[in-house]
Amino acid sequence: MRLFLLCCLLAVRLAAAVPPPLEAALKTFRADPPKGWSFTQTTAAEGKSTVERYDATRPEFDRWALLQKDGQTPSADALREYHDTRSRHSRTGTAPKLVEQLDYSEVETVSETADRAVYRCRVRPGESRDRTAEFLRATLTVHRPTQTLETIELTNTEPFAPTIGVKIRTMHTRLTYTLPQDGVPSLPRQVSTQVAGTAFWFKSLDADLKVTFSEFAPPAKK
Repeated sequence: MRLFLLCCLLAVRLAAAVPPPLEAALKTFRADPPKGWSFTQTTAAEGKSTVERYDATRPEFDRWALLQKDGQTPSADALREYHDTRSRHSRTGTAPKLVEQLDYSEVETVSETADRAVYRCRVRPGESRDRTAEFLRATLTVHRPTQTLETIELTNTEPFAPTIGVKIRTMHTRLTYTLPQDGVPSLPRQVSTQVAGTAFWFKSLDADLKVTFSEFAPPAKK
């Protein structure tokens, strides 16, 4: 009985640790575009880029199309290679599912206004060998009038070594979402990641990745 009561008290404490605006926003949040929506996805990294179109109206393994590669119309060989790769990985999931890895047991309120509230919390390891999460902190911005999670940011608190020979000086990931309006739900806007570090003291690991979502189209009305 004592163990049961302790568990109940702990559950109440954890639930109370999440501020109401954040709790409400998390209930409706989704990292990826809503099911049935079509969109264009532009990825840029290390001087290269791709523009892809996801068409939710097409068969499951034929929904992705390569529109541009490095600013040019892709060749027949590039289209064939792309189709073969994408047909084996047809899911729409692109944005990291960070909210499932955040530790809400202790949430710090950074700032509050009538329109927005900003919170900070720790990040839980994604797996037993995860040596990165303990050095990261998540900052979440909630748009209070719409109860929408508008921004998620991950930043390291100090340099760290995720594995032998690798040193990460800075790491920053930012996910932004549109605000719902006129019947249109909150949609992914952009995912960006910047990393600065070295491998074995001389090889640069500096990287800058940006994924932008645009040209959304809702499911066709039946």
